[in-house]
Formats: sequence, structure tokens, C-alpha cells
Amino acid sequence: MKGEIGTSVSDVPAVEALARLYLDWAGRPASSIVSLGADGSARHYFRIAGMETVIGAYNANRRENEAFVALSRHFGTHGLPVPEIYAQHLDTGVYLQTDLGDDTLFSHIRRMRTGEIFPDGLTALYYRVIEWLPEFQIIAARDMDYSVCYPRSRFDAQSMRWDLNYFKYDFLKLAGIPFEEQDLEHDFDRLIAFLEQADAVYFLYRDFQSRNIMWTDAGPYFIDYQGGRQGALAYDIASLLLDARAAIPWDIRETLLDFYMDMVSRHLPLRRDVFRHYYGGYAYLRLLQAMGAYGFRGLHEGKTHFLASIPPAIHNLEGLMTRYRLPVALPELSRIWERMCASETLRGYGASAVPELTVHIRSFAYKNGLPRDTTGHGGGFVFDCRALPNPGRYPEYGMLTGRDETVRAFLSQAEEVKRFVSLVEEMVDRAAEHHRARGFTDLTVAFGCTGGQHRSVYCAERLSTHLSGCEGIRVETEHRELKGTV
Repeated sequence: MKGEIGTSVSDVPAVEALARLYLDWAGRPASSIVSLGADGSARHYFRIAGMETVIGAYNANRRENEAFVALSRHFGTHGLPVPEIYAQHLDTGVYLQTDLGDDTLFSHIRRMRTGEIFPDGLTALYYRVIEWLPEFQIIAARDMDYSVCYPRSRFDAQSMRWDLNYFKYDFLKLAGIPFEEQDLEHDFDRLIAFLEQADAVYFLYRDFQSRNIMWTDAGPYFIDYQGGRQGALAYDIASLLLDARAAIPWDIRETLLDFYMDMVSRHLPLRRDVFRHYYGGYAYLRLLQAMGAYGFRGLHEGKTHFLASIPPAIHNLEGLMTRYRLPVALPELSRIWERMCASETLRGYGASAVPELTVHIRSFAYKNGLPRDTTGHGGGFVFDCRALPNPGRYPEYGMLTGRDETVRAFLSQAEEVKRFVSLVEEMVDRAAEHHRARGFTDLTVAFGCTGGQHRSVYCAERLSTHLSGCEGIRVETEHRELKGTV
């Protein structure tokens, strides 16, 4: 693509599809497409610069894309703060949406919290977020076409069963927590039967938590509602207040829950005793679903920031067990929860250090293909060095590499090389800052040239030196064609 500076190592087809879509929409090509990586899903996001900067998204799941696009447009008609969909091509799994920046409610939490102190300013941000929630759940729900929702139109017994099985198979079994399976299934039946008695004619956002709330100069904007469907009110506020890494103190949670009920009461008659009767059950359900994600992404895939969410999730479980006794007997689940709370192993995950970002720097020859992203993360860049002066054209450099002093001297004196390296460092610095803020653990940066010997090796070494010693960043450099790792 003309003007392209950096693309993801493993997302070349997505980048090409996004480039075509951007050209069709803007009438001119993008100047750069920079991967923002993936988090806990199969979706990949890119910041696309050109006539106008937008966020490009790629997701191979067409039905999920259709749900997000349809819900975004529906919310837009109600004036809700969600990204605008500028263009879409669902046959290739891509769409363009508003660039809302990189700031989230979660990044505010990380900046504003000091130890156990939860400042008033942060609580005020939560009030602003909660004010919007009934607008999604109640107002926008009144004329919503739930047939567009994915994977089901309602958060029904089947949806709850999926969440509980996620907890059973991807957390309990991976964590080695013993249980009697048939007794556990009986408890699942009783919990589901209880929750199904709640009024469930509202929009259930599904993943209403701090990482999915962007923060702009205009206030909060809301993303990642593609899993939303019809359901009960209590689930979403429980999702926000039980957000593991936010670690909201329990007295503030209760204050925010009361404020939420005040906001709901503006739109419909609310019996607070009935709401609270079901709130605890939905809070347990949401917490168990989240722990399934921590187990799969953390215990199975080894992603550090998901592992680090397990201890605060155990703390949340303890708090729920103390404050919310359900009006239904769950003997096996209760025994399981006690075992979880007593587990020193579960409490120890992520306690040793703040998650470190590993930057995987690669050099390669285009003739041998692009390097594979082995991290499973998908975030990063491919930089094409073939437009730079080529030492390989000169016999005296033929047997040398970009790590040799004479080759480094040849390249470092060229103005176009200086400019290229400067741009690369600026882009990678911004991406690394973004990844660390979001708790991502891996970023891949690859440099390609004709033989993978001179220019790509030189640029990889320069970036490695630039990043070495940066706080919270570990650098791993590999020169594929030289068969060496340093």
C-alpha cells in the first residue's frame, strides 16, 4: 500500500482489506496503518491515518460484526456516546469507526489511584459512567431489534449455562480446584432457575467494564457491546462494580449501586428490594464468567494481565459471600468458593511484579516470507527497509552484517536512514506506551529487507538499543536469516 509505514506481523490480509476500505471511503490512500493489537478477543484494531484518522477493525466473525454495526447505529439514533461507523465491508470482516483515542476509564484508575486510596475524583468519573447505563438498558431498548444480537437474542438459560460451563472448564479444571460434577450441575440448575425469575426485558450490554469505556474531552464513550442482548438490569452494573483490576472499595460500590438505582428510577418504577433480591445472583454469575476468562486467557494462554486479575477476583468473591447470601441453596458451589478463597496459589498470581511488556524485534528477508507471530498477541509492525541505501551492493560489505561497525557507519550517515529510524522509534514508543497502559504483555516489531543481512539487521539493532533499559520493557531480538538470537 502506498504510504504505508507499519503493519501487523500477522495481519497482512486485514491491513490490505482496511486499506481498500479506507481508500473507498476517504477517496485517497491511508498514510499509515498501525496495529493496536488484540486483547481478550479475536478482534484486531488499527489506527489508520490519512485525510482523517480513524480506527479500523478486523474480525472474521461476520455475525458478531453485523451485531456491532447494527447496535452502533441504533445507539447513535438515540444520541448515545458510541463510535460512529463510517464504512464497512463485512465480506472481508472490516469496518471503520471513530477514533476515540487511547484513554479509558481503566487508564484513569491506574493514574489516579494511590495504594488503597480511591479518590473522590475517580468516584465522580464512575457517576458520569453510571448516568449513561440506563439510557442503553431502558431507553434504547424500547425500539431495539433484538434479532441482530449475537450469539443469542436473549440472555437466557442457555447463555447462563455457557457462562457457568466457562467457569467450570476453563477456571476450575485449569486451576485444579476439586468438585463433584453432578452436584455442581444441580447447583447450576438452581442458580439459573432463580435468575430467570428476574424481569429481563432490557438491553444487557454484557461487558460493561472499565476497559470498554473510552474517555474523551467530551466525557465517556462506550465500546465493545457486540455481545449485548435482551436481559436483566442487574448484570451490567454488577459487571462494572466487580471489575477485578479496578478494586473499588466495598463502601463505594454500595454508594454507586444506590446511585444506579436512582438513575433507573428516573425511567421506570423500581422496587429496590426486588432489584437487590436478584442483584447478588447476577453478581455471582458475572464474577464466575469473568473467572472463566481469566482461566482461559491466563492459566491456559499464559497472558500475564489476566493472571494478575485472579487475586482481586478472589477478593471480590469473598466480599460477595460476606454481603450477598442468595435465597437459593448452592451447596457444591459454596464448597468450591471456600476452596478458591483458601487457595494461596490463586492469591499469588501476578503478585511478584507489574506485568512487563516484551518487545520482540525481528529481522528477516522478504524472499523467505514474513516472520510468524508466535506470541498469539497479534500486535505490532512490519517495517520495509528495502527503500534504504543497500550496503549489499558493495563488495566490501558483502560478507558483513548490520551488526558490523563498518556497515553501521555506512547506514548511520545516510539522512534517509536517520529519518526512517527516527519515525520507527516514535511509532514504537507510542505503541509500547499504549500496550503497557492496557496491560498487554507482547509487541512484535519486524524489519525486512532483500537478504535479511544488512539494513533490516541494522534497524533491528538500533531499535533494540533504543528500547533497552526502558522501565517495564524487556527486549528480545532475533535475526532470522542470521540464525541468531540476542
